[in-house]
Amino acid sequence: MQNIGHRISRNGLDQLGLGKVLNAFWNCSAPILYEESIRRGETQLGEGGSLLALTGSHSGRSPNDRFVVEESETSGDIWWGDVNCPMSEENFEKLLSKMLRHYEGRDAFVQDCYAGADTKYRLPIRVVTENAWHNLFARNMFIQPADSELEDFAPQFTVIQAPSVHADPETEGTTSETFIVVNLKRKMVIIGGSAYAGEIKKSIFSVMNYLMPARDVLPMHCSSNMAANGDTAIFFGLSGTGKTTLSADSSRTLIGDDEHGWGPEGIFNFEGGCYAKSINLTAETEPEIFATASRFGTIVENVLMDPESRTYDFFDTSLTENGRLSYDVTQIPNASLEGKGGLPNNIVMLTCDAFGVLPPISQLTPEQAMYHFLSGYTAKVAGTERGLKEPAATFSTCFGAPFMPRHPTVYAKLLGEKMAKQNAKCWLVNTGWSGGGYGVGDRMKIAYTRAMLNAALDGTLEKGSFVQDPNFGVLVPESCPGVPDEVLNPKNTWADGAAYDAQAHNLRRLFEENFTQFETEVTDDVKACAIRAAA
Repeated sequence: MQNIGHRISRNGLDQLGLGKVLNAFWNCSAPILYEESIRRGETQLGEGGSLLALTGSHSGRSPNDRFVVEESETSGDIWWGDVNCPMSEENFEKLLSKMLRHYEGRDAFVQDCYAGADTKYRLPIRVVTENAWHNLFARNMFIQPADSELEDFAPQFTVIQAPSVHADPETEGTTSETFIVVNLKRKMVIIGGSAYAGEIKKSIFSVMNYLMPARDVLPMHCSSNMAANGDTAIFFGLSGTGKTTLSADSSRTLIGDDEHGWGPEGIFNFEGGCYAKSINLTAETEPEIFATASRFGTIVENVLMDPESRTYDFFDTSLTENGRLSYDVTQIPNASLEGKGGLPNNIVMLTCDAFGVLPPISQLTPEQAMYHFLSGYTAKVAGTERGLKEPAATFSTCFGAPFMPRHPTVYAKLLGEKMAKQNAKCWLVNTGWSGGGYGVGDRMKIAYTRAMLNAALDGTLEKGSFVQDPNFGVLVPESCPGVPDEVLNPKNTWADGAAYDAQAHNLRRLFEENFTQFETEVTDDVKACAIRAAA
């Protein structure tokens, strides 16, 4: 094995069983990874110096191919089921051996980095990939150590990824040729059969979601920003609900766009980069994010590019509706260099309501906040997951069930305790449809959502009057600067009031059916909130 690079850890690849790779490219800079990825035919150079990468049939996560190894040390802590599907230690070893054999005589790219901006809680990780561009993705998305730290860098978790390695479902315990397997005991993740880069970052997010609660840190699938006075806000939401877009507000400092921890002293980013959806991206609607698409260091994933001008068409969905931009968070002009903020004063729960019946913004009591956090209602946006062709209503507890190894009530109880201690306000924001459901109504205008959020965060909304929504019991403001009054009441936007009532009744029923799984795990106050929501 030949080691290439000047920032090579003395804790080498032989400790992982990768001592027979041909060339190990260690902690390469972005220019070197650019050169290698283009030379190897992995990527193309785009407008302004960005890098275009196509991932083939896997243009989104493959949740049905994700597994957690069932072993004695951690098995009792895992929320087993459809989200955390068990894999035997024997089958993991088969897949790992296949992965290690694959790398024999091949090049490997290695990035040593951290997850967690707060040094008290950060996790040293190593990401090994067969493609140079995936290593650039890891470099973008995670936190870079100082050069002086790399020689003695000792990873506490390792990701080994190789899209060209495929599983045998009949003998290796998988559901297809694709596999994403987390082994908490071995402190390792292996990924094969998928080139979708998001699997790398989300696997480490799952690891952090397992580790952090035991340290009094609430791991959150959320974005976060703060005002000049340090007033911090967090935005919960699944992919496609607007976390990245709404947190990239030029009037506030961006802490991070997707994954955070809420510790005793404040909020901290798990990552060092952003992974923004690019569908319908324009300079007018999302100027900070749009500007990153033509900068050196940005990976543009699964977006159509003109072969001559090398410009991108963010409105073309022939490849996928889940096009992505991966870039260092510091590419956002107002981003925090430290990745940390204070204790949050405002909590925003984002939902993309495919039925078009939830108010565009409403204030929640602490009990309602717990209820909606456990419910995690939204719509899966087309293209976010493989095989999804159109939005579908779903409930994803904690607004991130696919990444939560522990039982949802572990995270919900932490949220409740921290909200009470901080006396934080909570807002439910619908970025989905208005005037009808998907296919009838229109998506809520970003300008309206921003105006409502600004009014919530600066205290304007709280000074006004509210009415209780008759269907869900939440408090809806009667007016908001910059937003027509009729938009605030969803029924007023529908041409057919009876049709609205029917859809609202249907959604209440779905909430009720979903929440039955938590009724024995929550307090009477939260249960009473659930009864009101489903009445």
